[in-house]
Amino acid sequence: MAVRHETELYAPVKAFFENLGYEVKGEVRNCDLVGIKPGQQTPLIVEIKKTFNLALVLQGMQRLKLSSNVYVAVERNRAKKGAVNQRWNELIGLCRQLGLGLLTVTHFKTKPPLVEVLCKPVASSDDVYKTTAIRRGSRKEKLLREFHARSGDHNVGGSTRRKLVTAYREKALRVAAALQGLGEAAPAQLARTAAVSDAAAVLQRNYYGWFERVARGRYRLTPFGEAALSEYAEVLQQQGIETAAGMAAEFNESSEQLQIADASVGYSTIVAEAEDD
Repeated sequence: MAVRHETELYAPVKAFFENLGYEVKGEVRNCDLVGIKPGQQTPLIVEIKKTFNLALVLQGMQRLKLSSNVYVAVERNRAKKGAVNQRWNELIGLCRQLGLGLLTVTHFKTKPPLVEVLCKPVASSDDVYKTTAIRRGSRKEKLLREFHARSGDHNVGGSTRRKLVTAYREKALRVAAALQGLGEAAPAQLARTAAVSDAAAVLQRNYYGWFERVARGRYRLTPFGEAALSEYAEVLQQQGIETAAGMAAEFNESSEQLQIADASVGYSTIVAEAEDD
């Protein structure tokens, strides 16, 4: 059963590594999937493509600059006879030479997807990779900082042309949610309310156009900020932060439930009166 988008491979690969004890998040610093296992310093990185191609190999090679634990994952579609991604023995040999791991995902119509490890990453002793390992430190630290700064997995690995929920966007959302509740506020007040120590920098950079300076040291939310709080209400709710849009949705849901309950009571009363007659 062929997949249409790379994102369809993300969920089974994520579940596979979560079962191995990894905490997994998607689209972290341009990596389709990043996993961290407690007690291990080396991050897991997986790059996902529908088919095995040169672009995937090049991505995998780039990720080796961040970690030695890098896999490439592709769909295993048994219907494609003679296709390049069916030459598994040759592809396994190539990945081993490069130090990459290779995963395949097989989708079925009536069964859960099957994830298979065709080969595991192999650390190379080549001088080039020794040099890469020396430079890897700072890049890996940036990757780990971004991973740990995110509150959860809000992105699907393999996504393209979509807004990603990064650690910075989460931070800006917390500031925006606090500002929505306060109306107007100073950076110091927002830093305390939103628990964002660098709230002043977020407001001054105004990367997304969510904030407006109304006076010296005073900010308010723009219409773009209000729209963002509605768009990302679920992300904030997962952090226990309520927005006006989220509370309105809950109110509407409660009202609908009350209307259904009232209708049920009315119906029961009518039935009872009819039975008495």
